[in-house]
Order: sequence, then structure tokens, then C-alpha cells
Amino acid sequence: MPGRKTRGKFITIEGLDGCGKSTQLEKLAGVLRCDGLSVVVTREPGGTVIGEKIRAVLLDSRTSGLSPWAELALMFASRAQQVEETILPALAEGRWVLCDRFTDSSEAYQGGGRQLGSEAVLELHRILCRGLQPNLTILMLSDVDASVTRARRRNQAKIPSVVPATDVPPAADENRFEQESRAFFGRVARAYQAIARREPERVVAVDARRPIEVVHQEIVAAVRERLLGKKVSSF
Repeated sequence: MPGRKTRGKFITIEGLDGCGKSTQLEKLAGVLRCDGLSVVVTREPGGTVIGEKIRAVLLDSRTSGLSPWAELALMFASRAQQVEETILPALAEGRWVLCDRFTDSSEAYQGGGRQLGSEAVLELHRILCRGLQPNLTILMLSDVDASVTRARRRNQAKIPSVVPATDVPPAADENRFEQESRAFFGRVARAYQAIARREPERVVAVDARRPIEVVHQEIVAAVRERLLGKKVSSF
């Protein structure tokens, strides 16, 4: 009788837009694959066909009049689909799932930034995500102004200067959050820090203002020590 598969690990990466999350997620995935692990890389909102459609509504700067509560509900609609369709099946197969954002983002952006508080976010997580928690969360700490400036520049570069005569948008516009005030992002950053203080056994804070390779090595060390039981020497 074949043995049962070992459940995979779930790693999330969090932080302000423009802090380098996507770069670090891909670099970590490469290392883990070289270690012989089967890795799924995904993102939120999105990650599934349905989730990507929700993402287009949530992040498009032309989405006006969306209430903070509707925003939170849409975030969890995308997340619930991703948990059901992607994350739980992959973990059951013994694969490692690396996700760019998860419920911590909702607690930071909607709970903190939109000032909805943590209670509603955590209750929705309990119900809609069935309490699924990452094995490890990497929190990328960055300067608020620098991160937002970088994110705005990145997203603006995706939008062509000439718009064709068609009803279909020529490219993804994901600038809605980047248009928020510095005060908004300050609240987001403080909410992230509060999560890290509350759950130090899960959340590892990493200074993302340093060179990419230095940050990468620290993330790899955290993953290997906390999830693979390997003591890593200082670098």
C-alpha cells in the first residue's frame, strides 16, 4: 500500500507595492525547484481565471465608487476561489505554494488602510478560507514613499501612450491603489508591522531596502531554517 503524500508548504510574501515582492518570490521559487521541490507560484488578487477577472475590477483606476466593504468582499471572493482551486489541491499533492499576498494584505490594506479594522478581515478569513494559514510569511519592509513611487512608475509604464479606437482596454491598468495618499500607505505599513508583532512564529520581517541579492539570501535562509530544519550560516 503506497504511503501518504507529505503535505506541501504554503509561503506568502507581503509588503507595500513596489517593495520587490514579485522579484523575490520568483527567485525563491527558483531555489526551491533546484532543491527538487515541486513549486506553484501564484498571486492575489488573481491566480485563477475567475480571480484574474476580479483583479481587473479591484485594481483598475477607472473603478470608481467602490466602497471599502465591497473592496474587501471582492478580495475574499478572489481568495476563496484560489484556496479552493489552487492552494489546497497543490498542498494536498505535496507541492509548495508561493503566493504574492494573502489575507495579511487584506488586514493591512482594507483593515488598516481603509480603516475597517482587523476583526472583520479575520472573521471572513476563518469562514471563506477555512482558517488556512501560511507556514511562513515573508514581510518586506520598505520606505513608504520609495515603494509607492516605484509602483506608480512601474504601472504607468504598462499603459501605452496611444489608445486604439476600441471599447476594449489596450492594457491592464492597475493603478487604483497607487493613487491613494501617503497617509493611507502609512496606515498599511503600520498594520503590517502589527501583524508581525502579533505572529512572530509565522511572520519574518526582512529589510527590503538593501540590494536584491542580499534580501534574497536572507529569505532563503529563513525558509530553509524554519521549514526545512536546516541551519544556515550567516552571510
